[in-house]
Amino acid sequence: INADFIYKKLIKKIKSYNPGIDEELIHKAYQISKKYHKDQYRKSGEPFVVHPLEVAGILADIELDQVSIISAILHDVIEDTDYSLEMAKKEFGQKIANIINGVTKLDKIVFDSKEEQQVNNIRKMIIAMSEDVRIILVKLADRLHNMRTLQPLDEEKRRINSMETLEVYAPIAHRLGIYQIKSELEDLSFKYLYPREYIKIKDTFDEKLGERKLLIDEAIKIINRKLK
Repeated sequence: INADFIYKKLIKKIKSYNPGIDEELIHKAYQISKKYHKDQYRKSGEPFVVHPLEVAGILADIELDQVSIISAILHDVIEDTDYSLEMAKKEFGQKIANIINGVTKLDKIVFDSKEEQQVNNIRKMIIAMSEDVRIILVKLADRLHNMRTLQPLDEEKRRINSMETLEVYAPIAHRLGIYQIKSELEDLSFKYLYPREYIKIKDTFDEKLGERKLLIDEAIKIINRKLK
């Protein structure tokens, strides 16, 4: 996996909705992330730097601002490397440093109970700790990419991550009205928690997909004719 290629795609995506970005600053964040995560690899074997770039890509899909994008690219450096909060503040300013620090703090929250009250408390804690909503948004994108790449983990870790996602993070995405992240988090959790049911539903859905596409195409033709 070529991180530079992913980075170029990311810049292109951001420019499509925000042509006035400070490309130099984003590139600086990428170079720091690349440098400090240099010898780190994920369970899948891919270079670690790919993960923050993909997290930034998820935020670009929902057209978030430059501060969010840079924070996403740097969101793991304080926790996992020698790069310090002070360095982030000096090079990228207080706002970005606060978001990175906030995400780092959220990573330390331990989910160890399925009891509704406990789950509710964790959700409240996450929201209370996020004085800037962008902290939650980076965390949701981080969780989504982790769920997309959950396969290399052992079965028990996949189950724990999926339960936490379903009980804690998907409802937060729902409350914030980010439907595309909420629904994908739910789908991926369901896939690992209930694999047989997931395959059954997916097969039924795929069967009906062609049928529905024909109906939609026919409706489009009719509406086109009427509009003309």
